[in-house]
Amino acid sequence: MWSFTRRAAQSVPLLGWLRPNRAVNPRVAVWGRQTGGVGVEESGPGPGPRPGRSKVPQSPSWQPVEVGELPEVSMEMIDHLERLALVDFRNQEGVERLADAIQFANQLHVVDTEGVEPMDSVLEDRSLYLRADKVTEGYCTEVILSNAKHVIEEYLVAPPGNIPLPKKEERDSFLQHSN
Repeated sequence: MWSFTRRAAQSVPLLGWLRPNRAVNPRVAVWGRQTGGVGVEESGPGPGPRPGRSKVPQSPSWQPVEVGELPEVSMEMIDHLERLALVDFRNQEGVERLADAIQFANQLHVVDTEGVEPMDSVLEDRSLYLRADKVTEGYCTEVILSNAKHVIEEYLVAPPGNIPLPKKEERDSFLQHSN
């Protein structure tokens, strides 16, 4: 395994730019290019990144979105989301909160993603190693099954799946009959 120390960074002329920069916070070493020194050009006044070389945009790449540019939240969309989430928005406050959340999320539709490839993973540039699937401790099947409410032949019995909410028309007729 390589061990790269500060002394090694100062003794190797080609790697002189890998000295820790402690100008911002003395407790945190930020590795950056130092101005001056062997084989390093002076880029401007003072230490810091060279202008035009940063991969971070200097100004925001997004524009504020006007509410009029966003799609309108319809009652059909609210009804559809109620059925998907199994949540009933009974009052106007709940509907307004949902509409605000949808308006906030709809700002993503305005973002220009032309030429941007989708990512497979956040860590797509790294190799992800999987460990072998071996039992390291345990053999405690009885203890695990004792926590379950219902067990059939050493299997946990799950409750029934989600039952969708009735559609708006069915719900309205149900509420009328209950009064």
